[in-house]
Amino acid sequence: MADKKRILSGMRPTGPLHLGNLHGALANWIRMQEEYDCFFFIADWHALTSGYEETGRITDYVKKMMIDWLSVGLSPEKSTLFVQSHIKEHAELFLLLSMITPVPWLERNPTYKEQIVQMSNKDLSTFGFLGYPVLQAADIIIYKANGVPVGIDQVPHVEITREIARRFNYLYGHVFPEPEAILTKTSKVLGWDRRKMSKSYDNAIYLSDSPEVIREKVSKFITDPDRKRRKDPGNPDICNVFDFHKLYSPEEMIQAVDHQCRHAEIGCVEDKKQMAENLIASLEPIREKRRYYEERPREVADIIITGGNKAREVARQTLEEVRAAIRI
Repeated sequence: MADKKRILSGMRPTGPLHLGNLHGALANWIRMQEEYDCFFFIADWHALTSGYEETGRITDYVKKMMIDWLSVGLSPEKSTLFVQSHIKEHAELFLLLSMITPVPWLERNPTYKEQIVQMSNKDLSTFGFLGYPVLQAADIIIYKANGVPVGIDQVPHVEITREIARRFNYLYGHVFPEPEAILTKTSKVLGWDRRKMSKSYDNAIYLSDSPEVIREKVSKFITDPDRKRRKDPGNPDICNVFDFHKLYSPEEMIQAVDHQCRHAEIGCVEDKKQMAENLIASLEPIREKRRYYEERPREVADIIITGGNKAREVARQTLEEVRAAIRI
């Protein structure tokens, strides 16, 4: 893999993964496995930045997240899959980087400002929450990642990492490459209520949902709000069910539904049922792999250990260079 550029990304284990996670990040990760030297980690320390009062389920979420990853197609043969807290070198580099990171850099972070407002019900006036971009920088540059796959709203996170790496190199000599933000294309996936699919909104279809649960959730999908009766023509362009058809139905059905909806030849209830069955069929390979790994917890544990060993070897080598550069 020496000729491949390295990328790194992670997810916080805050609960089961849903279709928004699949289309927003995991689908891109799966494609990137073929092109890059990929390091993907479960960011359990980052889960503490806003969830430090409720830690009882993090270990369980870590195991389930790894099963989700393996079920959708992330491969331990193609990527390094590991858990953040298993690599203690992240914490050491975080400490060292915190010594050189100006506080105003952290205070101007747009995500910091937004979450302080959005999560006003929690006490986020902690050093850990303010300093999470420094830990994030340590996560990335300890593996000398060349790039970080992100959406456009996450570019400022990568820019802070670049600034911290640049400052370290200026003070102590060049150790770290400055990682680039790799903008990734994502499919727009909304919850059944047409808000962003999210665990906190309780509007998500999870990768672990059974066919029965999926049918129930799809039955609640909001369709064209202007279509009041079965005989009224609809507008698929503003229908969330049609958006899911475009992801999970064959092309001939997409075209047929588009026509039938606009000419009142199909009702919303029938349309939901058709889409639900296509969605269920599309997710069956994921459910099958999930059953395999759920029945083999030792194999999942071994994958985590093996990935951690590979990541730790790289992290240790980087920390040796860092200590030599700082002369400590």
